[in-house]
Formats: sequence, structure tokens, C-alpha cells
Amino acid sequence: VIDAFDRRILAALAADSSQSYARLGEAVGLSAPAVHERVRRLRQSGAIKGVHAALDGAALGKPLLAFVHVEAAGWGKSERLMQVLQFPEVEEMHSVAGDASVLFKVRTASPQALEAFLAQIHAVPGVTGTRSYIALSTYLE
Repeated sequence: VIDAFDRRILAALAADSSQSYARLGEAVGLSAPAVHERVRRLRQSGAIKGVHAALDGAALGKPLLAFVHVEAAGWGKSERLMQVLQFPEVEEMHSVAGDASVLFKVRTASPQALEAFLAQIHAVPGVTGTRSYIALSTYLE
């Protein structure tokens, strides 16, 4: 059962996952050992799946953020389409309901690099079309 302390710990970790247990404890009103035990339990339960760095695409040479809807024959989660996860441009892949089968979050260096990525997607057997949305600004990620 996740209580109010756990929710505050999760919120603090979501804001900055590099905080020490002592700093988290100060923020939520618990001792460092108590926070450590709660974080251990939250990891064990699956509430915390991992700790990730928030990367700046522009600083990494990939300033173009796009969301690509992929239309595919069938449900779309074929083994071949899952191989797209190996492409370095892909940050996320979601099975979605609606007019697309799969949604990719991708980062590329340029529109030309996005075009090359889309050509790779269209080469996957079963892909019948794509629709791309380029992010102009990101307010929350």
C-alpha cells in the first residue's frame, strides 16, 4: 500500500532522482534510513521501475523531437516492428488505440534524419503508413 510519505518520496524522485536519501528525508519529513527502506520497498513492488537521466536532445546533437504514428496491418506489434526499438532514434514505443497501431517518440539531428528514419519504418513488412508530428516546444516531459 502506497501512503502519503511514499507519494511524496515518489514525487521528489520524479523531480530529481539523483537526491540522496538524507535530502529526500529532509524533504518528506523522514530519516534517511526510513526513506532508504521505503525506496527499496517501492522498487521491489514495481512502483519504481528504474532511475533515468533526463537528457537534452539538443545538447546531444538531436534537437528534432517527433512523434510518429505507425499504421500497420494487424495489431502492429509484429516481431519486425519491434525490431525498430533497436534504432537509436527511438526513445519510446507505445501500442495505441485509434487510427494508428503504434506511436514512436523519436529524436533526430535534422528533418533529413527524420526522413531517413521514416524510410526505415516504411521498409518494415506490414507497415502501411506513418504520420509524423514535430514538437515545436516541450513544456513537460
